[in-house]
Order: sequence, then C-alpha cells, then structure tokens
Amino acid sequence: MKPIEVVAAIITQDGKVLCVQRGEHAKEYISLKWEFPGGKVEFGENREDALVREIQEELAAEIHELQFLMTVEHSYPDFHMTMHAYSCTLKTGEITLQEHVDMKWLTPEELNQLDWAEADLPVVGRLMIKLKAT
Repeated sequence: MKPIEVVAAIITQDGKVLCVQRGEHAKEYISLKWEFPGGKVEFGENREDALVREIQEELAAEIHELQFLMTVEHSYPDFHMTMHAYSCTLKTGEITLQEHVDMKWLTPEELNQLDWAEADLPVVGRLMIKLKAT
C-alpha cells in the first residue's frame, strides 16, 4: 500500500472552522466528502511550508500562526495516509476556491453535520472537544 504524507489546515475565524468539499470523484470514499484544506508534502519540504503552499494553491489565501494539533494515520483502500493537522488563522481575509466545490464556516457543534472524509473524522472529534472549551 502506497504511503502518503499530507498536511491539513484547521483554519479558525470568529469561533468557526473552515470546511471544504471535494468535487465528484471516481473513488466513492472521497467523492463529495468534506475535509480540511491541505495536501501532500513534497520531497525536501517541511510540513509547515507545505501547508502554507497548499493553502495558497487551494484557497488563494495566506495563513499564519500555525500550531500543530495532531497526526492521524488512516488507510484507504489504495493508500495509507499520515495526516498532520495544524490550527491556524487567515493572514488574508478572502478565500477563493481553486480545487473544491463548496466551503462552509461552522461552529464546533456543527462540524458533525457534514459527510467527512474518514481520515478527517479524528480531527473533527478533537475540534468539537477543544473548541467548545475555548
């Protein structure tokens, strides 16, 4: 099984979390699923730089104040993912979706209303606990 290392941005603003929806895909387990924006770490790139780059590519936005949240290990049918999630904030306020079909800003209590990609579910659970406490 092919291993993939990815990073995910848990972007918060005014007590809400940014959630983005993937487009339709031949692989049902990711088609139209909700996720946190991010992507693959390229060879020779550190995780934080990868995340800044991915958010620029996917959302045409800049992030800052990155703080490691957690790592998730998840196996899909055709690859194994190690996902490093970081909480962060927007440096620039405007988001333009480049790769996703929809986005929502949700409160922690609302996060479980979406059909999440399986790898993102542990992060959703952590956020529902963590953000309610703040």
